[in-house]
Amino acid sequence: MYKPNFLASRRTFARTIAAAPLVASLAAKDAIAGVRGRKEDIYRRIGVRPLINARGTWTYLSGSLELPEVRQAKQEAAMHFVDIFELQRGVGRRLAELSGAESGIVTSGAAGAMAAATAACIAGTDPKKVWQLPDTTGLKSEVIMFGGRNAFDSAIRLAGGKLVVARTHEELERALNENTAMVYTTALGERLEKALTITKKAGVPLLLDDAAGIPPIENLSLYARMGVDLYTFSGGKGLAGPQCSGLLLGRKDLIEAALANCSPWEGAVCRAMKVGKEEIMGCLAAVEAWKKKDLNALNKEWGARVGRIAKLVETVDGVTTDIRIPEGGNRYPTLTVKWDETAFAFSVADCVKQLSEGEPRIEVLSASNPSMVPAVHEEGDNRPRKREGQPARQNRLQIVPSTLQSGEDVIVGKRLRSILAQARSRAAKRG
Repeated sequence: MYKPNFLASRRTFARTIAAAPLVASLAAKDAIAGVRGRKEDIYRRIGVRPLINARGTWTYLSGSLELPEVRQAKQEAAMHFVDIFELQRGVGRRLAELSGAESGIVTSGAAGAMAAATAACIAGTDPKKVWQLPDTTGLKSEVIMFGGRNAFDSAIRLAGGKLVVARTHEELERALNENTAMVYTTALGERLEKALTITKKAGVPLLLDDAAGIPPIENLSLYARMGVDLYTFSGGKGLAGPQCSGLLLGRKDLIEAALANCSPWEGAVCRAMKVGKEEIMGCLAAVEAWKKKDLNALNKEWGARVGRIAKLVETVDGVTTDIRIPEGGNRYPTLTVKWDETAFAFSVADCVKQLSEGEPRIEVLSASNPSMVPAVHEEGDNRPRKREGQPARQNRLQIVPSTLQSGEDVIVGKRLRSILAQARSRAAKRG
């Protein structure tokens, strides 16, 4: 039962007055819907409903929207034939200039980079071993998962890697042996540095998965300076490159080995993880574009978007907000919207459902993950876990601004305010 609080109501009234100019602009902003409708025809004609993405760069929501520079590069690349072997090596040289790493290739996403790196560390460039994979008989095949398993480690297993879990640095040292082909981790900062000291001493390559690590673009060169053997970023997340692309950077010998196990080689285990000339040049264009971007200005713009949403929803009595930049991946000013779910008789899950089922469809961030294979959570003590250092996600409603287009913040704020106001009203009437 929701009981109005007099002092809280005064604060809410003050917020309503402060938000008045923004509320007054809603009618004009609603004109965006007509423009959206015209752009959405390509999907609606086959019965697919486009959406406003306030959840972030999730693959099941089609990642990010490509930068204009990326779309232009892909269009230009599509006009010519090219030797893919030559293209990957040419891009590798350019990525080396941009990152400080010895070389790099464009892969089919960060998961594709995980598979390519695994194959590289197991088979190298020996054609007989390349053809043998994923059969690893007689080959080093153990991959130590430093920090634990995750939902993407099937990319390692399908290339022939045999997983060995090590959650601490002590366990990592004990797990290293003559059959260790590679160490995989998502650890960052001091934990990564300490792990590198251990793997360097043992002479075992380490693959760092920082799929959502751009922005900031400085991470592109940070891991090269740290001496990370191989590291990967997603091309279709914050980088805003082609959705089906990723970057694998690091030691030249290991990048050459990754190429030997990838498309366009016929008979290579990663042949199925094909990237075309358009994705390759598009991903490179994304890196080059990010080298010129002002992240502080972008954060200011993204912060303003979630700030407008916060202003609108705070006009509902009992609703509070908080804006912070997460310390892990997806480093954008993120809005958290809170209310007393018991008092409102309305849960985060209820709100997420209404936003998704309304028109236009709006997707926000919560504890739910519709793209997770359910069995991932059914493996007992050896089950995959989140990135190290991140607590289990509480079921809270959050809004990520980097995937919002111009004007969509007001649409989201208006809808969210309406849904929460209705829930509060129902609770007050029941009281």
